[in-house]
Amino acid sequence: MLLDQSITKLNLDPPLIEKLHTKKIQIISDVWKLKRKELKDLGLNDYEINQIMIKMQLQGIDLNHKIYRN
Repeated sequence: MLLDQSITKLNLDPPLIEKLHTKKIQIISDVWKLKRKELKDLGLNDYEINQIMIKMQLQGIDLNHKIYRN
């Protein structure tokens, strides 16, 4: 399942992937369960959060446990 795969599957910018790894976010479900405010609290800026949201939506998922397709 997509949620069990590495966040690298989202094709995020390498510095953002490194930033997520330092925050112990390794798989897609780790970020999928977070809210925008929680990502901000982790030190991510608006551009990085938007990038995550767009890449997740392209895969049919969104923040806050939403899945649009299987």
